Amino acid sequence: MPTAVALIPARGGSRRVPGKNSRLLAGVPLIAHTIEGANAAEIFDDVVVSTDSQEIAQIARRHGATVPGLRPSEIAGATSPDIQWVEHTLDLLAQDGRTYDVFAILRPTSPFRTPQSIRAAYELLVSHGEEADSLRAVRVVREHPGKMWLVDGAQMEPLLPQPDGEVPLHSRQFQALPEIYVQDSSLELAWTRVVRQGDGIAGTRVLAWLSRGEEGLSIDYPEDFERAEALLAAGVAMVPVATSDAEA
Repeated sequence: MPTAVALIPARGGSRRVPGKNSRLLAGVPLIAHTIEGANAAEIFDDVVVSTDSQEIAQIARRHGATVPGLRPSEIAGATSPDIQWVEHTLDLLAQDGRTYDVFAILRPTSPFRTPQSIRAAYELLVSHGEEADSLRAVRVVREHPGKMWLVDGAQMEPLLPQPDGEVPLHSRQFQALPEIYVQDSSLELAWTRVVRQGDGIAGTRVLAWLSRGEEGLSIDYPEDFERAEALLAAGVAMVPVATSDAEA
């Protein structure tokens, strides 16, 4: 099978949830659940964390990930594109003689992503070979773009073009609208050749991976932590079994 590396991005700064990646969920830092899940998937030659924070780097190493070097501040901002840290991390690994056919981006904000889903998504991408560049998790939208508007002064116009001679999209029942999917941040995989060829982190031929249950939950706001804790308490969702952080 093609070699693979798990890349886990974890900036030290978070405007909406300060200290998010090191905040405890189920008794261990949030990032630990993603590291544990990646290791449990048993497909990765390396599980690597990209961070600009010494604290997060220490946590990552304690839970079984490697940190080849801290991310420079100029590519660790809130608006820094993913391609920058992905290239930086792959370059650092290559300098150490570690190259891979496939990379996965596993964000710590999705603690309910299962090792089984990671493995199955990897197998799906590999099964398509050169016919696909990447794979990305998606789910059916709840707020359909057919009912969205652009406001200009006191008036507005539909976001999407409307069909001629038919009922406008914004006046249709939701069930009558074309099924639209929105990406979530739980799972991304791609061939490393895509990055090396200058096609970003996704390329143009992207496979769909449908998120299941709570796997697509992303912790981006303080209330998301509360929801995650409630789901765990109710037994609705589970996290990978994490090793104890003896040095924490």
